[in-house]
Amino acid sequence: MIKVALPNKGMLFEPTQELLKACGYKASKPYKTLTQIDSKNGIEFFFLRPSDIPMYVGRGIIDAGITGMDFNAEAKSPAVKVLDLPFGASKMCAAVPENSPVQTLEDLKTATIATSFPNIVNTFYQKEMDTVVLEGAVEISVSLGVADAVVDVVETGTTLKQAGLRILGEPLFRSNAALFCHPQKQDLEEVHTLVRRIEGKLVAQSYMMIEYDVPSELLSKACELTPGLDAPTISKLHGRDWYAVKAMVSQEEANGIMDQLWKIGCRSILLFAIKSARI
Repeated sequence: MIKVALPNKGMLFEPTQELLKACGYKASKPYKTLTQIDSKNGIEFFFLRPSDIPMYVGRGIIDAGITGMDFNAEAKSPAVKVLDLPFGASKMCAAVPENSPVQTLEDLKTATIATSFPNIVNTFYQKEMDTVVLEGAVEISVSLGVADAVVDVVETGTTLKQAGLRILGEPLFRSNAALFCHPQKQDLEEVHTLVRRIEGKLVAQSYMMIEYDVPSELLSKACELTPGLDAPTISKLHGRDWYAVKAMVSQEEANGIMDQLWKIGCRSILLFAIKSARI
């Protein structure tokens, strides 16, 4: 049985729960405990602070875990990223007072910076910066005279603007959720199964299955619109010079493809959601 760490709160909590449930895992956070055993799939889930997960996985105390790339980078964890996940996107930006003469990130090299991510700041500037480490409410530090600038996770920038700060330059770091694994645990069969299931669900979220009937003279033209991932599945219809075609198409383009297929003469066009996949 492998041990897998999951976020116990924050913006990564609900998407992680929904993803693993869709992958067939019993990974709901219990009301009174921090662990959940999924004996059917050979996994014990641990619900931990997202910022603590890199330490547990990096030391091999826990085999794998889902957390943000920013938390793993800040912890300087040796945990290996095995799969990017399509949620938890964020960016880490520097900000200074609106009336500050500072115009570039380079200008902050000699500044005092308030942040919850000092290691990411030091890595960006490739030197030991003068940082004030705060757990939260970083944006208030400048007005209190603690720092000259801040580096913080930004979503819309509204909080910084309300604090009288303006974002400076490009983000120092971009993050998203990811599945991490201890370097020596990557070859465990349960880890491979976990990765395959998540990959299958992510494919299912990005694609749909389209089926349609097409006359033989239009078959090549229709298949150009629906090439599938490798090739479409084609079957001859009984008693007619028509073919039935099945292919995976991008979810974003699916309805437009249906319109084009109808326009060229295809009929009985059906679109299906894909619950999961193994590609």
